[in-house]
Amino acid sequence: MTASRVNSMTGFAARQGALGRWSWMWELRAVNGKGLDLRLRVPDWIAGLEAALRARLAGAAARGNISLTLRVQTEDAGGRLRINSCQLDDVLAAMAEVEARAMACGLSLAPARPGDILAVRGVLETASGEAETDALCAALCADFEYVLTDFATMRAGEGAALHRLLESHLSVIAQIVDAAATAAAARAPEMATALTTSLARVMEGATGADPARVAQELALIAVKADVTEEIGRLRAHVAAARDLLDSGTPVGRKLDFLSQEFNREANTLCAKAQSTGLTALGLELKVAVDQLREQVQNVE
Repeated sequence: MTASRVNSMTGFAARQGALGRWSWMWELRAVNGKGLDLRLRVPDWIAGLEAALRARLAGAAARGNISLTLRVQTEDAGGRLRINSCQLDDVLAAMAEVEARAMACGLSLAPARPGDILAVRGVLETASGEAETDALCAALCADFEYVLTDFATMRAGEGAALHRLLESHLSVIAQIVDAAATAAAARAPEMATALTTSLARVMEGATGADPARVAQELALIAVKADVTEEIGRLRAHVAAARDLLDSGTPVGRKLDFLSQEFNREANTLCAKAQSTGLTALGLELKVAVDQLREQVQNVE
C-alpha cells in the first residue's frame, strides 16, 4: 500500500535571515480554501523575487488560501534612498488628471503634500545597485526553501492527525452500514407478512379487482423499500474513501464530493427504512457522515 500523504490546508512558518547589511523576516500562513489562492506581500524593488516565490508556492501546495509576507530591512537605509523619476512622473500625471476632472465637476481639492506623494508605492526606493539586489534576491530564494520545508512539515503533521481521524469516521460508518444490512435482512419476513396482509385486505374490499395487477403494485412497493443497492453503494464509498486516503496525492476535493454521495445514500436509506430500527441506524449514519464531511473540509 502506498504511504499516506494527507496534508492539512492550514499551516504556518516564520523565519529570519540576513545577508551583509540586509536582514529579513518571513511569515507564511495558510487556511482552508476551495482552490489555491496565493497572496504575496514582498518588496517590489527586488526584481524577479515575487514571480520566483509565487511559482515555488504554486508548486508546493494544491489548495488553500496562502499568504506570504516578507519584510526586508537595511542598516543604512536612511542615507541610501532615491526617487524613482518614472514612477514620480506617472503619479504626478495621475494627480493632475484627478484635479482636472474635479475642477470640471466644480470641486476643489486640497493641495497634496510632498510626504503624501513620497508615500505612494514605488516613488521612493532604496538606491541599491543591480548586482546587490540580484545577490539579495538569490539569497532570499534560497532561504525561502527552509520556510517552505517548515510549512510543509506542519501541514503534513496536521494531515497525519486528519488521516487517523478520517479513518476513524470511516470505520464508524462501515459499522453502521453493516448493522443496517443486518436490520434490513431481519425485517424481510416482517415486510413479506405485511405485504401479504395488505394484498388480502385489498382483495376483500375491491370487487372485480385484478389479483395479478394488485400483486404487481405490491411488488413495486416492496422493491421501493429494498435498501440492498444503498447498502452496496455505501460500502463502495467507504472503500473508495480509504483508497483516496492512501493514494499519495491531494484528495480534498474528491473526498468532499464523496462525502456528499455518502449523505445522499444515507438520506435514501432513511426514506426507505419503514422500520424504527433501520430508521434509527439511518439517522446515526447521517450524523457520522456529517462528522466525516466536517473534517474533509480541512484536507488539501
